Amino acid sequence: MSQLELKNVFIVDDDAAVRDALGLLLLSHGYSVRTFESGERFLAALEPTWEGVAVLDIRMEGMSGQDVFDALRQRGSELLIIFLSGHGDIPMAVQAVKDGAFDFLEKPCTDHLLLSKLNAALDICLTRKQSRGNQEAVHSRLGKLSPREREVMERVLAGKLNKVIADELDITMRTVEVHRANVFAKMGVRSAVELAQLLAGKE
Repeated sequence: MSQLELKNVFIVDDDAAVRDALGLLLLSHGYSVRTFESGERFLAALEPTWEGVAVLDIRMEGMSGQDVFDALRQRGSELLIIFLSGHGDIPMAVQAVKDGAFDFLEKPCTDHLLLSKLNAALDICLTRKQSRGNQEAVHSRLGKLSPREREVMERVLAGKLNKVIADELDITMRTVEVHRANVFAKMGVRSAVELAQLLAGKE
């Protein structure tokens, strides 16, 4: 996971001067930046794997920032959205935040404010990415369990004693103990409590 992957910013604004200014500012602070002159061009280039933050101007020729935001939601994109709005667009931007956008900034905004909002949004992107990675790791570990180990694991999670598990599966307690140890080893846990927390998505 490279640092640039965690600092992706997509600027969508039909004002070339704004695109250039924002692009240079963000590049100078280590962000990976792509700019688009319209919502249509942005959506045409959009890939499902894109992660990061899209900075959308509310009022643009053709598709508005709100239109682009709606299209992103319909596509299930995980990009976080920060709107740039003029004074007259604030009610629209506030509604967009209620609909799930990360935030909005009124033009003109200070560099410090923009960077702080971007960093906050990108922190959320990183957390999501790490969470997905953790879920994939757990799924991979589960895939290494044998059918019998899964049966034992389900009963361990239900709080059943080894003797009860042995009776239910018609195996010896020693065999249950071996399967239980194998489950813990393959899942990377030391106890039934840790196993339950892992499968619940907790740390």
